[in-house]
Amino acid sequence: MISDATIIIRKSGVRLDVALAEIFPSTTRAFVREAIATGHVLVNGHPVPKGLKLRSGATVLVLELLEAGDNIVAPAGECPPPIFEDDSLLAFDKPAGMPVQPLTCRETGTLVNAVVTRYPECREIGDRPLMAGAVHRIDADTSGLVLVARTAAAFKNLREQFAAQTVTKTYLALVEGAVAIGGTLKNDLVHDPTLNYCRMIDAHHNRLGRAMTARLHPLHAVTQFVPIAHVTVENEERTLLEVTIRTGVTHQIRAQLALAGLHIVNDRLYGAFAVEGQRGHCLHALAAAFRHPVSGDPVEIRTPFPPWARDGVS
Repeated sequence: MISDATIIIRKSGVRLDVALAEIFPSTTRAFVREAIATGHVLVNGHPVPKGLKLRSGATVLVLELLEAGDNIVAPAGECPPPIFEDDSLLAFDKPAGMPVQPLTCRETGTLVNAVVTRYPECREIGDRPLMAGAVHRIDADTSGLVLVARTAAAFKNLREQFAAQTVTKTYLALVEGAVAIGGTLKNDLVHDPTLNYCRMIDAHHNRLGRAMTARLHPLHAVTQFVPIAHVTVENEERTLLEVTIRTGVTHQIRAQLALAGLHIVNDRLYGAFAVEGQRGHCLHALAAAFRHPVSGDPVEIRTPFPPWARDGVS
């Protein structure tokens, strides 16, 4: 970390963020923008916008600026007991409400923050420093299975299996209404470019204009589902679905079920009714079947049913 560094500007007309990135090549543009936005960079004693064009003779004080090497997961929190553990692989049953990974190296309270506390070798694993060995992600409000590699070789092998779509992932989803039969859903999904948050839409059936649609980069998603139980809650029918996917598009199950008129209970982002007193939606990563990254043997790791999939379901 760079701290308490003073620079005298010798050339006029250079943007502040560009100048700092050139002066401190060990940092990143993102860290420079963050430092400026949080008031950790002062020009002539005052906080300024990142796009400020500097004048010759200006004094820039860098109070705190992260470097690329600082972009790692901080150990924090108590690690939940793994449901599977060997020398190359860990599996966890992540609770709903906990993100898998931090968005910045300053963030804590995520699964991998806790994992690196107990398994420090995971901190250096993977191609994204803030994933800390996690091979895949599930949404913060989705509970269930997360796989974490303990070695670089295991990470590479498992990521290749995910990329080849040979990993079978099984979920439980509690949806509104009575569903009598299962089905297969196929959609090309994209992020809605009109929103400043993540929500997936169908690339071919949406309210966007033709020009905006042409700029989209859709991802094909296939989701299979079958009803396994029914329940009535305060005169409202609900159906527990077992859902299977091989693709891994963001919000895939949530978006595709909603597009088919099957709204996951309390998933308000995708049009479900709000459930008073309930936090998060009723989606759970139940199991994954794949080849062990070292032995090559078939492996299936399963988590327990969450309470909403056990209580009152018959």
